[in-house]
Amino acid sequence: MPKAVTYEDAGVSIRKGDEVVDFLRTRNKSIGGFSGLFPLKTAGMKKPMLVASTDGVGTKLLVAKEAKDCSTIGIDLVAMVINDLLVCGAKPLFFLDYYATSRLDIREAREVLEGILKGCEIAKSPLIGGETAELPGLYAPGDFDLAGFGIGIVDGAKAIDGRTIVPGDLVFGFESTGIHSNGYSLARHVLLDRAGMSVKTRVKELNSTLGAALLKPTRIYTDLAAALVKSKAVVKGFAHITGGGIPGNLNRVLPKKVDAVVYKNRWDTPPIFKMIQRLGPVDYPEMLKTFNMGIGFMAVAAPSEQKRIFKAAEAAGDTVHLVGEIVKGTGRVRVEVEG
Repeated sequence: MPKAVTYEDAGVSIRKGDEVVDFLRTRNKSIGGFSGLFPLKTAGMKKPMLVASTDGVGTKLLVAKEAKDCSTIGIDLVAMVINDLLVCGAKPLFFLDYYATSRLDIREAREVLEGILKGCEIAKSPLIGGETAELPGLYAPGDFDLAGFGIGIVDGAKAIDGRTIVPGDLVFGFESTGIHSNGYSLARHVLLDRAGMSVKTRVKELNSTLGAALLKPTRIYTDLAAALVKSKAVVKGFAHITGGGIPGNLNRVLPKKVDAVVYKNRWDTPPIFKMIQRLGPVDYPEMLKTFNMGIGFMAVAAPSEQKRIFKAAEAAGDTVHLVGEIVKGTGRVRVEVEG
């Protein structure tokens, strides 16, 4: 008589899944139930509204796998979701994750989840649940993917949507930590495939290995948003600079009767972008619509708010530049050299 087959024989280990949940419970005792509970406080809000966002980290995962370093990829996941919530003026409330793999590697899973927990700590948005899935046959051996889900709250009466932006307003850019989590298919194609480098290659102009530069975690702008609220700065529009770059994200908050003129010489482009452009070679317009080029978050406000915005950025530990202005137009973003 043939030996009885188990679920683990088919590639799914309930025991390993339980180990992951037990690990998470050491960090948050509420994790592990069928759902997560969160107390909702709406005092002082005229029109409380929940705000939702979901995202992933794309092929940056492949760089982490090649470098055998998944310690920061979880921070990226939290950042991509939370920064999108901040754009409308929302305060992040909580975070959920989805981790899917061919076969669960406990060491790798813990490393990823430690990063997610660290990101949630930075974002001040607790992880209250999620899903860890072993999917043999759906993912190739050794592969995994991540998705994150965040919920925030905003007073609908004070939500930031860009509709009050007018000619004469100023555009402020807050520096990124590097590539963040977009454009990695192009970055990998240029640096690893065409230039023949590896994640272990020491690059003088980056002052680090290529892997370390590519895996710098995405900046989370929660402290910046809180500092801006505390400063009482009136921000008319925010933009999280992700896929599509500055032109493809700042335009999403512009009214149809204005343009944003962004002067690319008002901040220093980080070396990693210059290297990708040179080694590709990649034309500048292609760089601009693929990467953040050193600016990870943007704000539009009246000139009278400049002092408050700069002080708030300093208080939050962010570097800000006055990068442009709003003029009459048709809802486009023009990136130019000043003068």
